[in-house]
Amino acid sequence: MTPTIEFRPICLLGDLAPLREKARCDGYCFIERLFAEWESGANRFDGAGECLVGAFVDKSLVGIGGLNRDPFAGDARTGRLRHLFVLEAWRRRGIGRALVEYLVAAAQGRFARLRLRSRDAGAFYAQQGFRAADEADATHIMEFVPTAVG
Repeated sequence: MTPTIEFRPICLLGDLAPLREKARCDGYCFIERLFAEWESGANRFDGAGECLVGAFVDKSLVGIGGLNRDPFAGDARTGRLRHLFVLEAWRRRGIGRALVEYLVAAAQGRFARLRLRSRDAGAFYAQQGFRAADEADATHIMEFVPTAVG
C-alpha cells in the first residue's frame, strides 16, 4: 500500500535535521552540499520556478527533493532536479516516485527540459521518464513537449 504523502516547502534547514545525519551515514554527501550551499546563500531554491520540498508521512519527514534552474546548462529554460533523498526505511514505497512526479509537475510550464546527475539511480530515473544522457554534468534528461496554443 502506498502511504499518503504530503508535500511541504522546506524554508529552514532545521527542518532537514532528521535526514542530514542519516544521509551522511549512508554515504550520500550531496545532503551536506545542500546544507553548505544553503548556509552560504549559493542555493536557497528561491529563484523563479525553484523549490525545495519535503515528503511527509504521518507528519514525519521521510524524503526531500529540489528543483533549480540548472546552473550548468547556461540556459534559463533548463531545470535541474537536485538533492533527491528518501530515508532507507521508506524506499521502494512510492516516496521517491511521488517526489519526482511532484517536481516534474512543478517544472512543467517553467522549464523546457530537466536534467539531473545520479551516480546509482539510473534505472529509477528511466522509469520516471528521463532518458540517459552522456554529458559531463548530467546523466539524465527529460524534455517537455510544448503544448499547442489554440
